[in-house]
Amino acid sequence: MTARDVPIRGGMIRLGQLLKLADVVDGGGEVKDFLMEVDVTVNGEIEDRRGRQLHPGDVVVIGEEEELHVVGDDA
Repeated sequence: MTARDVPIRGGMIRLGQLLKLADVVDGGGEVKDFLMEVDVTVNGEIEDRRGRQLHPGDVVVIGEEEELHVVGDDA
């Protein structure tokens, strides 16, 4: 599994925005379908809401292939 840090500005980002920022999806229109097709967990809990708020320290796992660590922009 690939793990990488994704720096965000401010103290919060929504799941759909994070997936776009990390180049997991190309655009916002793809996020809803992506979350229906691929198992995504946030801090170990299955998540299908693209509006889920994420904060530095949160861990997003996409299927069995990628792990994203949300970090503040000062990291």
